[in-house]
Amino acid sequence: MKIIRVKDYQELSQVASQIMIDLLKKKPDATLGLATGSSPIGLYQNIIKSYDNKEISFKQVKTYNLDEYCDLPRTHPESYYNFMHRHLFHHVDIKEENVHVPSAEGSDLQAQCDHYNRLLNQTTIDLQLLGIGGNGHIGFNEPGTPFHNETFVVRLTEKTREDNKRFFNSIDEVPTHAITMGIKNIMKARAILLIASGKSKQKAVYELINGLVTEDFPASILQRHPDVTVVIDEEAAGLL
Repeated sequence: MKIIRVKDYQELSQVASQIMIDLLKKKPDATLGLATGSSPIGLYQNIIKSYDNKEISFKQVKTYNLDEYCDLPRTHPESYYNFMHRHLFHHVDIKEENVHVPSAEGSDLQAQCDHYNRLLNQTTIDLQLLGIGGNGHIGFNEPGTPFHNETFVVRLTEKTREDNKRFFNSIDEVPTHAITMGIKNIMKARAILLIASGKSKQKAVYELINGLVTEDFPASILQRHPDVTVVIDEEAAGLL
């Protein structure tokens, strides 16, 4: 595990985006695993600048997102499908058929999981971008999730819902379930890039790097992946 410590969120976004930009320059047809939430927004902004400067193109790139809320239509402002288009896809030349976000629409969620899992098992992600939850979740793999899980429907913990409440008008609007890549899917990526910023991530970052590998702290499994880069700012690194 390679640890890169930077000063602040701005530098974190710059350093992390450069890792992705360098990959796209080297491999224009790369397959990316992407994440949502507040942490990667700065990274995506830098990616768009690089695209605008004609340094990279997304014409041959394929993307697979980690997760999606259940009970939200794709048109909802806080759906992850909408998030990705708003913060990245609408601003670059990616082909819509190369964009993959789990679908949680329809009554048969297990069928949706099975479909997305088949797609993941037919490809290899070159670089998987991750954030980390305060309780150690990656994707929506909450504490206690078996490491061997593949794409599945998860009931979100109250901590995760509380953490995500800031994106909604109230806790009542935060979905209770999501579809997420399983840890087994995530670990199949050739390389993993995890970013963490702010004091609220201090304990999670400490456990990620120094804790035991346990299903009680899902991100700990990354200690067993051969190619993980962790970019953290000074606040997130406060307990190291």
